[in-house]
Amino acid sequence: MLEPVCQADVDVVIVGAGAAGLAAAQHLTRAGLTTVVLEAAPTVGGRMSTEKVDGFRLDRIGRLLSTSYPELRRTPGLDGLTLRSFSPGVLLHSDGRHHRAGALTPRSARGALTAARALASAPRLPRAGTRSASRPSRSQTGVPRPGGPLGGPLDQTRLTAALARLAATPPERLLTRPELPAARALAARGLPPRTVDGFLRPLLAALLCDPGLTASSRAADLALHSFASGRLCLPEGGADTLPELLAASLPPGTVRTGVQVTAVSTTTVTTRDHGRLTCRAILLATGARDAARLLPGLRVPVFHPVTVLHHTTDEPPLTEPALLLDADRGGPVAHTAVVSQVDPSRAPAGRVLISSTVLGVPPSAAQLDAAVRAQLARLYGTPTSRWELLAVHHTPDAVPAMPPPHDLRRPVRLLAGLYVCGDHRDTGTLQGALHSGRRAAQALLADLGVRPAAAEEPLEAAA
Repeated sequence: MLEPVCQADVDVVIVGAGAAGLAAAQHLTRAGLTTVVLEAAPTVGGRMSTEKVDGFRLDRIGRLLSTSYPELRRTPGLDGLTLRSFSPGVLLHSDGRHHRAGALTPRSARGALTAARALASAPRLPRAGTRSASRPSRSQTGVPRPGGPLGGPLDQTRLTAALARLAATPPERLLTRPELPAARALAARGLPPRTVDGFLRPLLAALLCDPGLTASSRAADLALHSFASGRLCLPEGGADTLPELLAASLPPGTVRTGVQVTAVSTTTVTTRDHGRLTCRAILLATGARDAARLLPGLRVPVFHPVTVLHHTTDEPPLTEPALLLDADRGGPVAHTAVVSQVDPSRAPAGRVLISSTVLGVPPSAAQLDAAVRAQLARLYGTPTSRWELLAVHHTPDAVPAMPPPHDLRRPVRLLAGLYVCGDHRDTGTLQGALHSGRRAAQALLADLGVRPAAAEEPLEAAA
C-alpha cells in the first residue's frame, strides 16, 4: 500500500502513470529533479493494462509493438524488458489459404530494390486496352492471378521494394513527405489496388487500428517503417509489464496510486482526498479526455474503438507464433494470434490463449462472440464451438485517430510550468507515447535551466 500524498514541495508533479508519464519521470529523475507521479487508478499503466484470470494474462487493448521502436532503447528503466517476437512478417488469410507477407531479409530487400530499378528503366509495356491480340491478358483467359492477396510476382517485387525503401529511409525524412490520407498516398506510389487492399490495409489496421486507411500518410509511413525494419512483438508477461518496470525503477515513493487530481495550475496540484502539492512545474500525462477536463480547451482527438476477445482451448490451432490477418475481411476480426505461442507465460501449462482484435463499435456481446467464432473457424481451419471465452475487453478511446493534417509532433509545452504528453501528442503508438514523454521532459528541463542526463540522446534523433 503506497503512502498517502502529503503537501510538500517537489520539482515536478506528473499527473498520470501511463507509459508517457512514467517515461517522462525517468528522464526527469535522471536529470536530478525530484518528481512525483499521481495516478487515479489503483495500478500503473493506463491503457497498457493486463487482466489476470486463472493463470491467463489478458491484455485489454492488445497493441502490437515493434523491436525497432527507438524509445524502447532510449527510455531508462526498460533494460529488463523482454520482448517476445512474432514470426517474420505476417500471415494473410485469403481464399482459404495462408500467405506469408512482409518478411524482409537483407537479401530479399536488395533483390527487390534491384528488380524495381530495372523495371523503372525498362521500356513501358502497352497500357491496358492496347495489348496485342496475340497476347491476351490473364483476365481475358480466365486464369486467376497468382500470389493470393499480394498479386503476382511483379506486384510482390514492387511491395518488397517499397517496404525496403521505407526501412532504409530515416524517420525525419518520412516526416517531410507530402501529407495525404494513407489510402491516396499508397495508391499514388504505384502499388496495385490488390496489394493495398489485400496486404497494406489489413496490416495498417493491425498497426494503427485504421482499416479505412484514413490516417495521415506520414503516420502510416512511420508505422510501416517500424514494421519493415523490425519484428512485431509483445512484452513478455503482458502489456502491463512495461509500465510496471518503469515505475519500479523510479525512486521509492515517486509513484502514488489511488490519487484523484481535481485541479492544476503551473505550481499547484489539488487532489480530491490528499490535499494540495506544490511544485515548480506540472506535466499532464493522462489520456486526452482527462487532460481536457483538467485544462478546458485542450483538443481531444477522435479515437478508434477496439474490442479484444480472449479464447482458450487445449490444442493450438496454429503452432507458428504468427500474426494472422484476414485479407478477405470476412468478419469482425481484424487480426488474431495464438498469443501463448508467442509468449508462453500468458497461459497456464496445458492451455492455449487465442486473442483476437475487433475494430470499431461491436454488436452485442452474444452476437459478437458468435460472429468471431465463425470467422476464427475459417481463419484457423478448425472448429471453435468448444473454445472457452475468457474475457471481452472493449475500449472506446483505445487509439487516437490521426487524419490529415496531423501534427505528429504536437506541442508538449503549453506555457512555462505546464506541459502535456501522451500518444495523442505524437503518434498513436507506444513509440509515440514514450517519445512524447521524452519531448515533454526535455522541454521542461530547458525551461528550468536543467541539463538532461549526460547519456541522453539528442531529441532530433528520435523517430
